[in-house]
Amino acid sequence: MSMLSWLFARLYDPLLRSTEAGCLAQWRRRLISRLGGVVLEVGSGTGLNLPHYHDGVTHLVLTEPERHMRRRLRKRRAGSAGRTSVCGSIAEALPIRSGSIDAVVSTLVLCSVHDPFRSLAEIHRVLKPEGMFVFLEHILSPESGTTRTWQARIEPVWKRLAGNCHLTRSTDRWIEQSGFELLELDRQEICGAPSIVRPCVMGAAVKTAG
Repeated sequence: MSMLSWLFARLYDPLLRSTEAGCLAQWRRRLISRLGGVVLEVGSGTGLNLPHYHDGVTHLVLTEPERHMRRRLRKRRAGSAGRTSVCGSIAEALPIRSGSIDAVVSTLVLCSVHDPFRSLAEIHRVLKPEGMFVFLEHILSPESGTTRTWQARIEPVWKRLAGNCHLTRSTDRWIEQSGFELLELDRQEICGAPSIVRPCVMGAAVKTAG
């Protein structure tokens, strides 16, 4: 598994290069450019979101539990090290004080956490009242048919090869069930991606009481 983790981290950026150029980088910028204050990013991977943060972010906390990804993340964030910190925490157990974060970012992360409900509960916990949660996640196809059938068939092998990435999660619905009020929700397809990972959802939500 360690060898697979190393290989996945090594290939992650090259595999996403065409989709980043085609749509993902634009979507990341759209979500992140509005944020300010103290921001937490869960599952930062190799740091593809880093270019989209601006000076209004006073401190950026980057979490990445996979050590090979984290090594690449540390190299990429070197230019902004003065206002960033990196830790290896999992999304299900964030070492952050409750109600202390202005905004949380999750991009292509909740597909791979071991417990998405616990992860969302932690995101809700650390946010300040009315704090913002922005997300970009690929999901189970909203339409029954060939894509959804193949997502279910391929998932057992896919998640072993792709860092525990699940293809059949209804992340958009789970966000609403986790104490967030949706401000915007946009359903898209990731350009140039295989059909099984193409359906995605992005948007913004605020923390509600509870």
